[in-house]
Amino acid sequence: QVQLVESGGGSVQPGDSLRLSCAASGRSIRRYSMAWFRQAPGKEREFVAGIPYSGVGMTYADSVKGRFTISRDDGKRTVYLQMNSLKPEDTAVYYCHADRAYTLGYRERYVEAWGQGTLVTVSS
Repeated sequence: QVQLVESGGGSVQPGDSLRLSCAASGRSIRRYSMAWFRQAPGKEREFVAGIPYSGVGMTYADSVKGRFTISRDDGKRTVYLQMNSLKPEDTAVYYCHADRAYTLGYRERYVEAWGQGTLVTVSS
């Protein structure tokens, strides 16, 4: 089991940059796929960026491609989301997510964890 805690959110102006961090505790995240999701007021939670346990093959939502970058440092047990050229529509609570599927005996197991979220507000 892994526990996740996000930080780095805040209130910024359009065009500013912000870096979110997701600190993990408990089990190592080395074999976990990691991702960032966000949820704006009145909207469904949506995928923002993901990075496999291998650290390659990152994926991004079309709305953030070219502006956001996800990375991981397994030694520091931390996942980052660098957000540049922020827009008002980026305003949301951002959540860190980890998941792993594995086989234990005859059973297929799936483990996932969510952080508590950190608020990002982009406005003038």
